[in-house]
Amino acid sequence: MFTGIVQGIAQIYSIIEKTDFRTHTIKMPQELLADLQLGASVAHNGVCLTVTKVENDLVSFDLMTETLRITNLGELKVGDGVNIERAMKFGSEVGGHLLSGHVYCTAKIIERKPSENNLQIWFELPNFDVMKYILTKGFIAVDGISLTIGEVKQNQFCVNLIPETMERTIIAKKNIGERVNIEIDPQTQAIVDTVERYLAKK
Repeated sequence: MFTGIVQGIAQIYSIIEKTDFRTHTIKMPQELLADLQLGASVAHNGVCLTVTKVENDLVSFDLMTETLRITNLGELKVGDGVNIERAMKFGSEVGGHLLSGHVYCTAKIIERKPSENNLQIWFELPNFDVMKYILTKGFIAVDGISLTIGEVKQNQFCVNLIPETMERTIIAKKNIGERVNIEIDPQTQAIVDTVERYLAKK
């Protein structure tokens, strides 16, 4: 489980490509290396990945076909940065909202509206099926960042970023046309799906 509070940015150090498979190695920030072991879960842009190798500050992860298909991790190149969050520990403060690290889909950045103290970004989802889970003032995870939805229209929504979020994550560096990973709030999904099943039986 994760909280959507990004702990650091890691740079992609190397990528090994195989058929429908990829191993990427990141240069893990020193402050996130403590007690990191093989088999540990680490979120990369909101995607839960398993540690397969640790050599000093170089940490490797395997990405399967489904991960490459559904998320934006297959688009990464050596030198790119990723949002990193270690798995939460019981008893720790949850500053965002509970996340599983299972990305639902990707969304495309369609507009950036900077102002003096924040940045508003608009996203477009691939279809309307997902939109039933996207509610104004609801929770959403964008590239692993726990955010509040600002406004919703058709198959688009926006979020507003404060300076701290822009400083600690890669989201403010993304351009129009780039894709981000989306994990919808599991509680919202459960409520919406339950109501739909109830109404379908009536």
